[in-house]
Amino acid sequence: MILGPHARGRWRPAAFAAALLALAACRPTPIEAQPPAPPAAEASAYPGLLARLPDGRRINLRCSGVGAPTVILESGHGATSLAWSRVQPELAKTHRVCAYDRAGYGFSDPGPTPRDGAAIARDLDRALRAARINGPFILVGHSAGGLYVRLFANRRPREVVGMVLVETSVEHQDRRFADLLGPGAADLSPIRARLERCLTAAEQRALPSTDPALTRCTPAPNPDRPPVVQAARLAEAQRPSTWRAQISELDNLWTRTSDQISRGPQSYGDLPIIVLTAGDAYATAPEPGRSVIRRRWAELHAEIAARSTRGEARVVEGSGHMMILDRPEAIIDAVKYVTRRAG
Repeated sequence: MILGPHARGRWRPAAFAAALLALAACRPTPIEAQPPAPPAAEASAYPGLLARLPDGRRINLRCSGVGAPTVILESGHGATSLAWSRVQPELAKTHRVCAYDRAGYGFSDPGPTPRDGAAIARDLDRALRAARINGPFILVGHSAGGLYVRLFANRRPREVVGMVLVETSVEHQDRRFADLLGPGAADLSPIRARLERCLTAAEQRALPSTDPALTRCTPAPNPDRPPVVQAARLAEAQRPSTWRAQISELDNLWTRTSDQISRGPQSYGDLPIIVLTAGDAYATAPEPGRSVIRRRWAELHAEIAARSTRGEARVVEGSGHMMILDRPEAIIDAVKYVTRRAG
């Protein structure tokens, strides 16, 4: 319930006081009251729409634009809702678009572990319901986010009318690469070791640090970034919960999350799906391995597209894994294409 200054009826102090007492005794409202909008340049230093889940946790949604279907943006591992800054504004010209911070990221509260795909998809499902954001939906997932949106689609099959998977991770990717390239081909231990160092430093309140092993734990100074935004990014990095969430997601990526995908539907029927593969994702790998990896990566993505009779796999040249930064227009075009096919 939202009480505004223009409610109809005669002003009755006793009734108003009783209403306040009743509200205080109830569970938290699904949508938190939002403060006045900050200047555009400083908006990322503050939460957007805070949706309260049934367990009391809050998930931060950043929504803009008007128009159906609603586009849901799911970031890759370690990235917040702000990762879509080159994609969301353009899509918002014709769609309602919502990016969000997963539990423990950005302005969202930490969530219980394990932070596997099912938990993440459940949080998104409940956050959208709490915020009264209804389908139809087009889901866009980058990297690990591609797995998470597929699990969300399993929860809302009647409301999801299309998907765009951007450089998506693949279930049991470690095994799939090892079959071709040998053990350790998709080893995540170097990433995990870095996250563990950041977590330890955050727990010891040692961030930011001049230690070369810890410099990547905090954002680099940026003179073009407002101080309030820089402070918000630093505060995120200093919270141990940020690193715990990332570690738990990573630990579950090729195990629980992959198993959850494998146990779900293996066909998407005629759902419009575009799978975007970066042409330069492995540009720094030496030959002949580079060609082998690129071919295998494209094959794995084509397998996902083939699970729909209206699925397409596209190679995007001039892009590395971070296509959301390198070629945002390719993602925007794919969403528009899926929208037309979903209509």
